[in-house]
Amino acid sequence: MMQGAEVMGFIPTRDYNRARAFYVDTLGLTVVSQDEFALEVVSNGTHIRITKVGEFSPFPFTTFGWRVPDITATVRALAKRGVEFERYNFMKQDDDAIWNAPGGARVAWFRDPEGNILSLSYHPA
Repeated sequence: MMQGAEVMGFIPTRDYNRARAFYVDTLGLTVVSQDEFALEVVSNGTHIRITKVGEFSPFPFTTFGWRVPDITATVRALAKRGVEFERYNFMKQDDDAIWNAPGGARVAWFRDPEGNILSLSYHPA
């Protein structure tokens, strides 16, 4: 039933200015709209509503992620823009903070200004 429906993601924020600077200026997403409820951006056709909320505690796990064709190049480009990638003591990550999963996927994690954990991943064909 939902197979043909477009997907929309939701990410909480308390501060539109910081969210807009991060998602638009740093990550390079395109603004669709902004009102009193959400800043809506688009990433390769997928809409993301960065929703204005009051107090909240970010989840301790990934809330949103992007599949990328070249994770090393993407991590390095974002690092040049000031994005800091997470390092976890319980897993082996390379010099770019990328984890090589047993099945061949590669993943790197970073946080937005609110502390939401986001990810980049590469999945071999």
